[in-house]
Amino acid sequence: MKLHSLFAVLAGTMLATPALAYIGPGAGVGAFATVIALIGAILLMIVGFVWYPVKRMLKGKSKPKTEADAKDTEE
Repeated sequence: MKLHSLFAVLAGTMLATPALAYIGPGAGVGAFATVIALIGAILLMIVGFVWYPVKRMLKGKSKPKTEADAKDTEE
């Protein structure tokens, strides 16, 4: 039974004809724009999760803003 099913699947894949499908220019540009937007969203997500915490950490280590804060750090 399994051999018969395997033969049927192989015969079906070998005898399949190409679809010869056509995608219009509007749908093609739309699909391309969707892929570009998805890649851009992923890149912005990476920037949001990596760059902004690093930026906050670097900003927190900057010099004190007032003289009172400066005196506290010297002691």
